[in-house]
Amino acid sequence: MQYSPVRRTALVLCGTGAHGAYHAGALRALHEAGVKVDVVAGRGVGAAGALLVAAHGGPRLWEPGGLWHVLQPRDFYRWTGRARALVVLGVTTLAIVIASLTMLAAGARFLSPNQLGAVALASLGAAAGLAATLAAARSWPSRRRSIGGWWWGAFGAPFDAAPARRTFTDAVWRLIGGASQEAGPPPAATGRRYAEVLAEGLGQPGCRELMIVATDLDTRCDIVAALLAEPYRHEFIAPRAGRERRAEALDLAGAGRDHAVDVMAGALTPPVACEAWPVTFAADGYWRGETHRLCDRPGSIVRLLEELSGAGVSQVVIVSAVAAMAVPHRLRAVRRDPLGRLGEFVAAAEAAALHDALALADVRFDACYVIAPSHNPIGPFDVGGAYDETSDRRHSIGELLEGGYEDAYHQFIEPVVGASGDQLPQLRGRDTTPAGHMHDQGLFDDADP
Repeated sequence: MQYSPVRRTALVLCGTGAHGAYHAGALRALHEAGVKVDVVAGRGVGAAGALLVAAHGGPRLWEPGGLWHVLQPRDFYRWTGRARALVVLGVTTLAIVIASLTMLAAGARFLSPNQLGAVALASLGAAAGLAATLAAARSWPSRRRSIGGWWWGAFGAPFDAAPARRTFTDAVWRLIGGASQEAGPPPAATGRRYAEVLAEGLGQPGCRELMIVATDLDTRCDIVAALLAEPYRHEFIAPRAGRERRAEALDLAGAGRDHAVDVMAGALTPPVACEAWPVTFAADGYWRGETHRLCDRPGSIVRLLEELSGAGVSQVVIVSAVAAMAVPHRLRAVRRDPLGRLGEFVAAAEAAALHDALALADVRFDACYVIAPSHNPIGPFDVGGAYDETSDRRHSIGELLEGGYEDAYHQFIEPVVGASGDQLPQLRGRDTTPAGHMHDQGLFDDADP
């Protein structure tokens, strides 16, 4: 069915880590073309983008001084202190062993073999003690009892998602905090303030309804947080046969008003490789003060589309930085680094989930459109860029952002929106600056909420 700006439309951002730059480029193009959007939804780094876009903070993602231009993303998902301590311990142990063997081989007279052994053991003990101390000081969770041998505390998840969570939480606070330059409050307070600002702005130019998703490891189900206009809000929280909606649906305009930033933080946390984000629910809520662990799940795009269908959406535009399936005989070299290998799995899982979601979308929606690259060498965790074997050069995050911008025009705005006749004169005369957009029905407006 042909695209129509009259239908209730959702923009869905799905991806992880560095792929948020692709979202930013596509958002810039949709902003320029004045594409009408009623609901902004997201998973992974797309949840963070959705929070900013819904409250008219989208330009902060792509503008010259925006997040994907000025931030230092190399530390988004860095090694944890425990992982670094274990590396230091391993290197120290190897150095001690080599030094001891060298001294023995050289026939050193000033230390006997027993003395050398004692020195080696003492050094190993000191290094192990240091590692255990660091592990105990940084171990998670602080609000949950853990089980298992104490020695497992020295391991844990190898990567830290805190820098990514902190970057986007700060961006949300700067958006809703006005001229205040003070550090933001705790996530619950930031989430509450965000929900208040968005609820007050619904119906005004630049503000859109919101829906994001993360996975609750303790309940083994997805948690969907949304701030919707009536009557869709009532339908979102209404009981459904065979499902406890209070356990999986957070109404950000009601009982879940504190958890917008918490769910975003969970969505920014890759599973297994990073410690899940702990969220303490209200004492008077369904979970009665329990602390649950949230993380991302690439397959949650299917759940997101299901909830959007129930929220009255009849037309969706999906933005994903995962390239289409490669042609035969074009296999890439296997990544050796842990984050690279994790990124390969995340990208494959997202592509498979998107394939399944599109099959269901044909039944649930009147129209569904996808903006995605034909080739993208930058993986989800290649936040510093990546080498591309095909072009034999390194690709940067800036190029990924520009790729999203161009793909949005070539794949959706020109062939779909233009072919429908909506804003066709504007598309023909468009320029490459953010000035060419429509205020009355565009994705954004120039005034802050």
